[in-house]
Amino acid sequence: MKKTVCLFLVVIQILLNGYGVEAANEKKDNIEMPDWKKVNQLLPKYSKFIVQDLETGKRFKVQRRAGSQHADVQPLTEKDTNIMKKIYGGKWSWKRRAIYVIHNKQRIAASMHGMPHGAGALKNNFPGHFCIHFYGSTTHRTNSMDLSHMLMIYKAAGHLNQYLAKADPYQVINAYVAGFKQQDSAIVSKTSLQIVKWIPILDKVENVRIIRLEQLPPEDLTEEISLDVPAVIDWHLKGIGRQTFQGEIHLIRFSPGDAWKVDSKSFLKENDF
Repeated sequence: MKKTVCLFLVVIQILLNGYGVEAANEKKDNIEMPDWKKVNQLLPKYSKFIVQDLETGKRFKVQRRAGSQHADVQPLTEKDTNIMKKIYGGKWSWKRRAIYVIHNKQRIAASMHGMPHGAGALKNNFPGHFCIHFYGSTTHRTNSMDLSHMLMIYKAAGHLNQYLAKADPYQVINAYVAGFKQQDSAIVSKTSLQIVKWIPILDKVENVRIIRLEQLPPEDLTEEISLDVPAVIDWHLKGIGRQTFQGEIHLIRFSPGDAWKVDSKSFLKENDF
């Protein structure tokens, strides 16, 4: 009874503040999401293909040079390097971005970061290589998909809503915080209960990670419609530096069959945004 009343008050508060829940149609035509084993054969070492950034639409050519768990690639020419750098706002970054890999007539959902590292062999003014991940690919140090890369792949494929609709509350929290880390307004908005002007907030975030997240077995939450999750989150903010949040993250859903959403109004307030 208490949880039902709490939910009713939250809904009334949302309506009074003019907020709502985002329900965007993200269907994307002719986008494939093959697993890494297939892509590894389709795009072998030294193959060339086109990368298209989802957000900006900018394209550049690359060559795969190495990588066994994912593709290590380099921009093909200095012109391609310049286009890639423009995609990242003129500054190299580890931030993940949703992309399409275009090979012949195929458009494949993928994710890239924008930081040169390691060795490079092409005359392209790019000091090293960068990584492109596909569904099922992993980092060199783990046997599982990088969460942020996975979310970007789902975003490129048009499957992000589908993933979040079935996610347990802890997966939703991890996706929500990953959205802050990657400064991706699409991810945080899809996991947020309220509509928020995200860009000014995300611009403040240099880095963030979850230190601790107390969890109950997901099967114990099948009938719950609200949940308070104790968490410790480490922030690095522009002009402020490091600060730690230690408290509860509030989640709501409107029925046991609906997707969990983070109460952003309370979260942002408690984290001093």
